[in-house]
Amino acid sequence: MNQRADVMTVRNLMRLSELQAELEPQPFPARPSEDILEAPRSIADEIAERTARVAKVAALHAEEVDRDARFPREAITAAKALGLMGLMAPPQLGGEGASLGEIADICYALGRACASTAMIYAMHQVKVACVVRHGVGSAWHEVFIRRLVRDQLLLASSTTEGQGGGNVRSSEAPIERVGGGRIRLERAASVISYGAEADAVVTTARRDADAAPSDQVLTVFPRADFSLERTLTWDTLGMRGTCSAGFTLRATGEAAQILPAPYEHIHAMSMVPAAHILWSSAWAGIAASAVDKARRYLRKARGAGGEMPPSAAHFTRANAALRQLRALVQASLERYERVKNDPDALEAPGFQSEINLLKVDASELAVAAVSAALRCGGLSSYRNDSDVSIGRHLRDVLSAPIMINNDRILANVAASALLSEVPAGIRG
Repeated sequence: MNQRADVMTVRNLMRLSELQAELEPQPFPARPSEDILEAPRSIADEIAERTARVAKVAALHAEEVDRDARFPREAITAAKALGLMGLMAPPQLGGEGASLGEIADICYALGRACASTAMIYAMHQVKVACVVRHGVGSAWHEVFIRRLVRDQLLLASSTTEGQGGGNVRSSEAPIERVGGGRIRLERAASVISYGAEADAVVTTARRDADAAPSDQVLTVFPRADFSLERTLTWDTLGMRGTCSAGFTLRATGEAAQILPAPYEHIHAMSMVPAAHILWSSAWAGIAASAVDKARRYLRKARGAGGEMPPSAAHFTRANAALRQLRALVQASLERYERVKNDPDALEAPGFQSEINLLKVDASELAVAAVSAALRCGGLSSYRNDSDVSIGRHLRDVLSAPIMINNDRILANVAASALLSEVPAGIRG
């Protein structure tokens, strides 16, 4: 077993043995067999195996999670038991140092099983990416990261607020300094996805009462430090299991819980790249599941002579959109990996435009892929009681263009795009 993951895996398998009855009808083995222990395996294989186990649990409960608009407790419990929550934490703080690409693969796999589980996991890992990148070197945050890994904490995000809605670069509520190194925050959070289930919340706020709305900080509040008062319910078309209700968030803590870097840098270097890559990976997973169902439909619908039904053209469109979507996410990941250690490159208008447009393009391609898959299966895919039903996939993926609305992103990108010349050639 690889050196980075062996301790985590054995420990998590021991945890999982205590949860076998809850996770699935056929329990996982309490310990790996001798041949598994001895066989050399790559880090990717190790993570993929654990992911597959979580995805199996997520798929078992996906319909119920959607129908009842409930938190996918079984899947997140499995993810915690198998140590998937703190993968990006560095080894010196107890984690496995996983790359953003490895996390994207997990989001894709979970998206194929349960969209709500995938999006919850993606949003959690966006917060982990921010805390890990900008918290290492800060004593309070390093202790928190160790706890995140040890206790497999679920982190929620609070970045939308009041009248600002999806404008995450503007905050109304300020951090209040109350003496003795203590802080207080009260904000009208229009959305905190899975907030009632979270073990900690990572929230933006104005630096202080005199700061401009764009002068923001990012602060970590563990569960013991905050309370939530529900102000909005969550009864939606899709992504019902994310439980993205509105709350009044009231939190107190230490000033040390504020991440040292200004939020404008965290936003550009970590928040936006991680969010748009991981969200897009989850949407790609939803699209992949829909395309797989369309393929299943066509295999059944072919005539005795192998003749394709007329709707096969829609399968071609769905498959093409999925290919484009996966290629787009992969290209953005590769670009991010090349510049991730260069703050100037990350904050440059060109990269920021590209990573913002990833969200727009990926969300539209995901909708196109699922819509075409639905048309391929016709009434069979439109039905809710069919084994090739795509209704849930369509309802879930329709959230993609309005989650941080594409219109807002396109308007913001337009200004910076004016600074860039139109490319003179295909290759640059």
